[in-house]
Amino acid sequence: MKKISLAGLILFVFILANYRISNGCTNFLITKGASVTGSTMITYAADSHTLYGELYFQPAQDHPAGAMRDIYEWDTGKFLGQIPQPAHTYSVIGNMNEFQLAIGETTFGGRSELSSQTGAIMDYGSLIYVTLQRAKTAREAIEVMTNLVDEFGYYSSGESFSIADPEEVWILELIGKGEGEKGAVWVAVKVPEGYISGHANQARITTFPLNDKENCVYSDDVISFAREKGWYNGTNKDFSFSDVYAPVDFGAARFCEARVWAGFNKVANGMEEYADYAKGIIEHKDNNFAANRMPLWIKPDNKLTVQDVMEMMRDHFEGTELDMTQDIGAGPYQLPYRWRGLTWEVDSTEYCNERAISTQQTGFSFVAECRSWLPDPIGGILWFGVDDTYSTCYVPMYCGITEIPECFAVGNGDMLTYSESSAFWAFNWVTNFAYLRYDDMIKDIQKVQTKLENKFVSFVPAVDKAATDLFNTGGEDQARKFITEYSVNEANNMTQRWKELGQYLLIKYMDGNIKREKDGKFERTETGLPPGPLHPGYPEWWYKAIVNATGEHFKVIGGAGH
Repeated sequence: MKKISLAGLILFVFILANYRISNGCTNFLITKGASVTGSTMITYAADSHTLYGELYFQPAQDHPAGAMRDIYEWDTGKFLGQIPQPAHTYSVIGNMNEFQLAIGETTFGGRSELSSQTGAIMDYGSLIYVTLQRAKTAREAIEVMTNLVDEFGYYSSGESFSIADPEEVWILELIGKGEGEKGAVWVAVKVPEGYISGHANQARITTFPLNDKENCVYSDDVISFAREKGWYNGTNKDFSFSDVYAPVDFGAARFCEARVWAGFNKVANGMEEYADYAKGIIEHKDNNFAANRMPLWIKPDNKLTVQDVMEMMRDHFEGTELDMTQDIGAGPYQLPYRWRGLTWEVDSTEYCNERAISTQQTGFSFVAECRSWLPDPIGGILWFGVDDTYSTCYVPMYCGITEIPECFAVGNGDMLTYSESSAFWAFNWVTNFAYLRYDDMIKDIQKVQTKLENKFVSFVPAVDKAATDLFNTGGEDQARKFITEYSVNEANNMTQRWKELGQYLLIKYMDGNIKREKDGKFERTETGLPPGPLHPGYPEWWYKAIVNATGEHFKVIGGAGH
């Protein structure tokens, strides 16, 4: 039998373990000039009802001449073909490689006639993970990704990519050419220093500079291809990538762009100007392009910390007209989640649920932080979490680690296999129980979440210093060993703490009651028994809603007696 390399085995397991569709994601992009520390950051929430939250690992590897890499569609595991391997591939932790290059994505679909391409083998997920193994910078990543689709065809529908290195942050939007022509048309723009951007399943690049290669690159035929198809006949300078290849409609605005609006709204004043657009009310120009769209990037009111960016990923439209905790669908305990479908009908009229940044079906999410002043293996941190972004806990995974924590390991459970040591199952245990009495339980969850994340953030400078000292004196291998031990221990300890949180919530909120506490402990009587629990019941408005719906069905006649 031929020998199978460790890297090949890990990659094979990774592919087999991930038959799912990531179809509703959110990204934010932060430039150096918009962050407190001068780091760049991108975020990603991989939202899918069939995605199991794991942290993928592809170790660095040398490849002999003629070696080939199998390409499997990331969403389904379907084998698509092979591409040649380079002489060396880089180590990749999740969506960040050892040179602090990070890539995220959201799918925008776009024109349906461009969604399939016979013979194409590069899907959007493979583009990300292959590129992370081959590129060191954001500009190099754009070149690798677009060359791959030119040579091997593009298998997916329209896609927006967030690409960051320690110096620059870029958005690349790309859509295939459909049947009969291999490859894709695309535009990539650099986010200006001091600004932030975002995308959430809707193409956002409209017009773009045609003669500014420092800040914008694009395929030679991105405009001419649209002209040939009869989709555009205006001037080159007025060409809008999004309006031509992925026109915005009610769903694109209400379900997708509204998430970008919500994130921007957390860090900048003036976003109320775009509230109607976020609600799906679209105004059109003479050329039928959307006229009231949000800008591609904004300047935040203040520079952002990594915890500010984490909070951007935690949102149910609180404090806005779309606040999911305030309508009757939230129930008596202000639950900001709605079970699918996303739209529904009453008396032949279609209505919708909101689609917030924080959603119950998230597999994993991250904030990738790239820091130019540190050696690459230490400078990059993938703040990684599983399950719902609102209640997850982001733990620092340094990009130079050489081992994955057991709690995040591929193969440690799956969507149909519970594992006691899996972070995904520990977090889902807590959130799914919390959905029963959300407004009370989320406060207990946030206490633990805040305490852990504050600890992680406060420890990072000391870990950075110790790792850098080791890097300079003992060598890179010693530094990598140190940050690996730190990252692995913190992740596994966090998972254990979350399991303890689940046990605490079960004891406290069992049977719809609330156990009494004092000085951080459950109260006991002199004989060791619990005192009578609290019976908080439902809010008054909920009782009124019941009476309005049922009339006198529950009315007490002649006294209850008990």
